[in-house]
Amino acid sequence: MKVVVQRVTYASVSVKGVVLSKIGKGLLVLVGIEDADTKEDIDWLCRKVVNLRIFNDGDGVMNLSLKDCEGDAIVVSQFTLHASTKKGNRPSYLKASKPVTAIPIYEAFVHQFQKELGKEIGTGEFGADMKVELLNDGPVTIIIDTKNKE
Repeated sequence: MKVVVQRVTYASVSVKGVVLSKIGKGLLVLVGIEDADTKEDIDWLCRKVVNLRIFNDGDGVMNLSLKDCEGDAIVVSQFTLHASTKKGNRPSYLKASKPVTAIPIYEAFVHQFQKELGKEIGTGEFGADMKVELLNDGPVTIIIDTKNKE
């Protein structure tokens, strides 16, 4: 499982012109799922993201987590995070899970993220052509892969 975590001043996700989720200060989390992902990956990753100390404290130092600053979050499924560009110029998405596998993992991720954060989060619509709007704060963007745990 891979995520791209972006600290945002605001973010929203829309489908066909309808806003599904909108937040102010918080995190936009793009999630890529592969067949090898497990409950352990979900638990570890949710705990890691919710507790990342990437928000400024009173001294302007990145020392606070999403939990600490009571920020909000939007989690969006994004299969293109597993793109392989090894051969040619057209990315291959063979490593990304098909919907029958990915949807239950994505839903479990959202549920666990909400549990770790202690409140509801926003989501996109799995498989839809989504429009994501954000103002990256910093910019702060972090990539995490559960297979590397870096």
